[in-house]
Amino acid sequence: MNITLAPDGPLDAAATLARYHLWGDDPANRVAGDVFRRVLRLDGRLVPYEVRCHGAVDDARLAVRVPGARGARVADAVTAEVRRVFGLDFDLPGFYRFAKGDAALAALVEPLYGMRPTLAPTPFEMLVGSITAQQVNLAFAFACRARLVHRWGEPVALGRDTVWAFPEAATLARAPARAYRALKFSGRKAEYIRGLAAAVASGALDLDALAPAPSAQVIERLTALRGLGRWTADWFLARGLGRGDVCPAGDLAVRKVFAHYYGRGRPAGEDAIRRRARAWGEWQNLAIHYLLAGLRLRAPAAGGGTA
Repeated sequence: MNITLAPDGPLDAAATLARYHLWGDDPANRVAGDVFRRVLRLDGRLVPYEVRCHGAVDDARLAVRVPGARGARVADAVTAEVRRVFGLDFDLPGFYRFAKGDAALAALVEPLYGMRPTLAPTPFEMLVGSITAQQVNLAFAFACRARLVHRWGEPVALGRDTVWAFPEAATLARAPARAYRALKFSGRKAEYIRGLAAAVASGALDLDALAPAPSAQVIERLTALRGLGRWTADWFLARGLGRGDVCPAGDLAVRKVFAHYYGRGRPAGEDAIRRRARAWGEWQNLAIHYLLAGLRLRAPAAGGGTA
């Protein structure tokens, strides 16, 4: 099966996918040269696919190959996931028009032209990554997450590469805490991931049903679980659901970008950052991602966002 997708607006695929290798290996989301490879779980089956981007940034096309697959359900599921991974539903032209009114954002449009925030392929995968990234640097978080995927994911050959399907919630819920600790997770993070996985596997937490809920309700539901605080909930809204009017003001890297671009090096509190970002309205998510990427242009080792 072959699918072609045309973005509405510019797309720099390499910049968009950078987070999948910037801080380390991501065996569930493989970027090799100009090819992105992943395994989709659908109706109990593993569906591997690969994506290549062709054309210039302003005339990009995504060529999706799903070997051996057929049927509208597979096509729709793969298309939806690829649109999330490549951030195709973000209105970049509208954001660029808005950015002209902000000196810091306007200066980032040219060097980052076509970069789209990549959304997490699945809500569960995103939340596991968020727990992994709590209070550690992203390089260590990526290493832990990679070990988790290799340990409990399922390897699938795709061309000359091997891609791991991200582990199912039931698998992570059954895994003993000592197995997590062997992968360098803290005891508390092992508890949090197992608790989240158990809630998802049992149906107590229905992440798909939560997706259309108002942001306040999403935050309330997630933060009711052990290990999921406001930081995780904000990033879930931003990178999991793609909500435009979200600013993860409690994130250390977000506080650094506000200090750099708007505070003359002086840090601002979480409430002050939220008030400042609120003026961006529906463009908050895009603005935050561009500011984080802009800071990485100046200091490539800087962090930013969740794993």
